[in-house]
Amino acid sequence: MKKKNPVFSFFSSVKLALFTLSLLAVTSIIGTVIPQKETFSWYAERYSEATAKIFQVLSIPDMYNSWWFLSLLTLLAINLIVCSIDRFPGVWKQIKADNLATDLKRISKMRLSNNWVSDKAADKLATELTSTLANKGWKTEKRKRDDALLLFAQKGAMSRTGVYIVHASILVIFVGALIGELYGFKGSIMLPESQTTNKIFEFGTGNSIDLGFDVRCDRFDIELYDSGMPKAYRSHLTVLEEGKIVLEKKIVVNGPLTYKGITFYQSSYQGYEDFILSVTDQQSGKNQSVVLPFQKPKALASLKTSIGIVNAQMQGQSITRMKVWFDDDQGPASTFWLNAGDQVTVERPGKKYTIAGKQMYATGLQVAKDPGVLVVYIGCGMMILGLIVAFFMSHKRIWLLLSKENDKTSVLMSGSANKNKVGFEKIFSSLSAELKN
Repeated sequence: MKKKNPVFSFFSSVKLALFTLSLLAVTSIIGTVIPQKETFSWYAERYSEATAKIFQVLSIPDMYNSWWFLSLLTLLAINLIVCSIDRFPGVWKQIKADNLATDLKRISKMRLSNNWVSDKAADKLATELTSTLANKGWKTEKRKRDDALLLFAQKGAMSRTGVYIVHASILVIFVGALIGELYGFKGSIMLPESQTTNKIFEFGTGNSIDLGFDVRCDRFDIELYDSGMPKAYRSHLTVLEEGKIVLEKKIVVNGPLTYKGITFYQSSYQGYEDFILSVTDQQSGKNQSVVLPFQKPKALASLKTSIGIVNAQMQGQSITRMKVWFDDDQGPASTFWLNAGDQVTVERPGKKYTIAGKQMYATGLQVAKDPGVLVVYIGCGMMILGLIVAFFMSHKRIWLLLSKENDKTSVLMSGSANKNKVGFEKIFSSLSAELKN
């Protein structure tokens, strides 16, 4: 017997796989417990300066991109590949084995076996047995063996590949993660209402990333509990290319917007001390919107009016009501309270105006592009399939040896399964009882 190369044996060993998986599990826990991609001062403040320096040396703040973590993943990938190369040929040989060439003595010595005698001729009985097995989903082959006729049927031969499907799925997931790491990004942007951007800032580095298109926040709305805590918030986003609108969507925390593989998630918000007010002349239909600071009125040139916020009421960190001052040089100015997000009709001498207003916000967006996510999903699907095949399916085999005994036919039925032997015993007993009749 040829001795295995020691290097090949090392990389194909189960012990190496268990060791690598254990290290990955432990280090992943560390990466989960310790927040990633924070600044040195952040770690120094929470863990001490000495600990922060150790974190830097070990690349703990960016652990999943560290050389040692990637080395562990590479080692696991090599182990899976070499292990599969070492063992799969033997498994494939079992799948494709000529079971009709099985030693007849071995068939007679199998643990699961049953004997009976039939008055029918061997050829006729073989046809009936084949038909019965076919009705049960067993595809049967037959061959003359010495003075006997051997039938063979099997199910689940490919179930032997289950573990290798799992191996392949892990490698596919690694490839998907690598694609995402090389060609994807994660970042954020705080985008004020009515403003447009074509850039975001990458997590960790703070580098700007060009999106290749424009995103505008048309409106931000927030709902509050009685305590003033935010209940729900949403942003109305518009995607533009070359100044033309190509997509509009209202996004919420679990309802992102995706365009060209880039996904925008609603993650946070920031309130300003500025207000967005809209004034419409009901007679002419003219409308003008304006952003103005607290207690600093502005003139609306197109409507020949002026407007300002002279007082406000807050709930938590959000302004829920504002006192509006409005003047069109036609008599004394009007002052009135306006609930945030609502509108009112203001009557002036000879004219009516519709005025709407709210506090100005910036929507906090997390932005991610992961071109490898589809590959990862495929890998996860393969893993589920492989685990189902490996744990819930087995390779079941049945031999039926028909030999002439005086004027009758003696039948020896034997069977085996590579897994779930107790379950196969029940199948074997039920099948043999049906074949006897």
